[in-house]
Amino acid sequence: MSNTPFSQTVWSTLSAINVSEHVEKKGNLSYLSWSWAWQTLMDNYPCSKYEFGENTVYPDGSVEVNCTVTVIRDTGTEHVARSMWLPVMDNRNHAICHPNARQISDTKMRCLVKCIAIHGLGLYIYAGEDLPQVEAEELRKPLTSDQVDNVLQLLEATDTDYDQFIRHFKIVSLSEMTAGQYQNALSILEKKMQKLAEERQAEATSESN
Repeated sequence: MSNTPFSQTVWSTLSAINVSEHVEKKGNLSYLSWSWAWQTLMDNYPCSKYEFGENTVYPDGSVEVNCTVTVIRDTGTEHVARSMWLPVMDNRNHAICHPNARQISDTKMRCLVKCIAIHGLGLYIYAGEDLPQVEAEELRKPLTSDQVDNVLQLLEATDTDYDQFIRHFKIVSLSEMTAGQYQNALSILEKKMQKLAEERQAEATSESN
């Protein structure tokens, strides 16, 4: 078993993912789609969960929301929780006094994304960077032949459709997959393999009964 702390594993995994293609613009502000951010977290750590706390209402009527995201290892033996807060703001980053329900709801989802970023996913966006701290050249490196073979074997073992899989990564073939995408691909396929193994075990147990 690795001696690497789980929090470091989470950080290394999520901070290496290039989220730039999923950034949305609203005025001068950049947003990462909450649905994509949550999907990506689930692809890597499907047992994770989030929770919103009570809103803080200030004397001027402005409101601050808060969120805690707990990333959990599949086995449930390890987890790391981080919290973040965010005021309800307009598109100029000014606090809104007496915000309506829609404004509060939208801010909660932005806060969720910001909290996931504290675990590593897309944090570089908040620092005004274009790429993660991992060097861009490393992220763009093509896969080795052994890595391509590894992905192909996992695709076959999990009965995953090749064309659908490469479309997920917006590439034409595995030869276009980058090192930055490789770890994410491995995580998705290995978790699918584990799920299939659990389902087969459950079926075998059911038949034996």
